[in-house]
Amino acid sequence: MLRRLLQPVWVLLAIIFLIEAWLWDHLEPVVARVVALIPLARFKAWLAERVDALSPAMTLIVFAVPIIPLFPLKLVGLWLLTHEYWTSAVFTILFAKMLGVGVTAFVFDVTRDKLLEMHWFERIYDLVLRVRAKATALVEPIKRRIRELIKGNREGWSARTLRLIQRFRKSVHEAR
Repeated sequence: MLRRLLQPVWVLLAIIFLIEAWLWDHLEPVVARVVALIPLARFKAWLAERVDALSPAMTLIVFAVPIIPLFPLKLVGLWLLTHEYWTSAVFTILFAKMLGVGVTAFVFDVTRDKLLEMHWFERIYDLVLRVRAKATALVEPIKRRIRELIKGNREGWSARTLRLIQRFRKSVHEAR
């Protein structure tokens, strides 16, 4: 009973987790292209040399530090939100999120091997990979069903989808 009640919460958490993973996967190549366009390749090589000389614990600091300058940008986004600058707030928060994921992906790419030398970090990394696989397995049937509903009979909306829309419209009108 409780598991059935919590199912929507787990699906929502899985979707959020997968959005984060999708951003990570898709921003890493974008960051790589930016690195190729500007002289960040030399910076990446320099950083990799420095990381090789560090202990795994110090490498964790290198991994965490780039997130700190993004915090004020998120505060600016919240300030804009509280002052009802909706578009600017959403843009600022999304920009900070994308920049944060991109920078984190870049730094993690440089520090991954050294971080994985710490057993606790390796266990957390493996746990995240397992959770990602479970989240994908949980959300995949829902994604497949949504695609089927949208696709219908290839001539438009399926009869079932139209019935669902009619039921929804009817419930909205009855609620008035």
